[in-house]
Amino acid sequence: MGKHMFFSDKMKLLIALLTLQCCYAGFHIVSRVALNIGVSKVVYPIYRNIIALLLLGPFAYFYEKDQRPPLTFSLLVQFFLLALVGITANQGFYILGLYYASPTLASAMQNSVPAITFVMASALRIEKVNILRRDGLAKILGTIASVGGATIITLYKGPPLLHNQQSQQPLEVHSLANKTQNYTWGCIYILGHCLSWAGWMVFQAPVVKKYPAKLSLTSFTCFFGLIQFLIIAAFFERDPKNWQIKSGEEIFTILYAGIVASGVVISLQTWCIYKGGPVFVAIFQPVQTVLVAIMAFIVLGDQLYSGGIMGAILIVIGLYTVLWGKSEETRVENSLKEDTLTKHLLDPVERQAEECAVGVTDIP
Repeated sequence: MGKHMFFSDKMKLLIALLTLQCCYAGFHIVSRVALNIGVSKVVYPIYRNIIALLLLGPFAYFYEKDQRPPLTFSLLVQFFLLALVGITANQGFYILGLYYASPTLASAMQNSVPAITFVMASALRIEKVNILRRDGLAKILGTIASVGGATIITLYKGPPLLHNQQSQQPLEVHSLANKTQNYTWGCIYILGHCLSWAGWMVFQAPVVKKYPAKLSLTSFTCFFGLIQFLIIAAFFERDPKNWQIKSGEEIFTILYAGIVASGVVISLQTWCIYKGGPVFVAIFQPVQTVLVAIMAFIVLGDQLYSGGIMGAILIVIGLYTVLWGKSEETRVENSLKEDTLTKHLLDPVERQAEECAVGVTDIP
């Protein structure tokens, strides 16, 4: 019975993780479809965050009534900055990168986020690195591999590996020179998206300690992100026609982005991290890249290029190396704590034994 329950729990976690990656992969494809059919690059994230806020807000209000600390001006400023990095810059760079590059490359480069997060956390002394231990060396080498892979993707496109007659080129691209230039800019924007995502996770860690109500924190972040996008729209998206939803396809893409990518994914990822831990969840990240490549080739007719494949492989190697280093570091630290605790507990016993031995030898 115990074995059956254990197997059942593992299977549930595995199915949930695969579902999570499918949802992520679908978001890449759906977002590119939205761009292809003419949805505004500014309006799309605005509608997405409106839906996400409507979903998360009520849950945060009712389920975290007793967990929310009192709001202060300092906390509101930190929420605003979190939104600027984690919502506005993150989603803005992503949608711009996806406009010029492909969903496959966007997903591949996202695998470098753990390595970039490690670099930022180390620079801020949040993450400790011991280069004399193999876990510290693994994190450094993994970071170098991930950054190198992202650099290859950005600077080297290479020849296509698969030829698809129905390939849809990026919008407003007509010449080979423009293709190359737009591809490079797309990769740079996606890199900006990865940097923003990593910065958001690093900056979020100390904020969560001050404000542990996670759903409320996410809701405030979405709210301020929405305000920031509306300010951007006031300058760059003044045409009322671009705010109109004209087809069922547009409705589907916006609902998917808001409900699935921002609602279902957050709750599903939280559950998976709770059941399997963050490292185990991160290990499945490359599955998303494979799913996106297949979907993009079938649905969008995107090409696969040798430079992208080489860079993606290097990034995945770097990802697993960093994750292994982090896991090994945790194991070593736990082992050291256990040894220290054992020594602390045994010291009084050893002293008592020594005293008894002295007492015995003193008896004539």
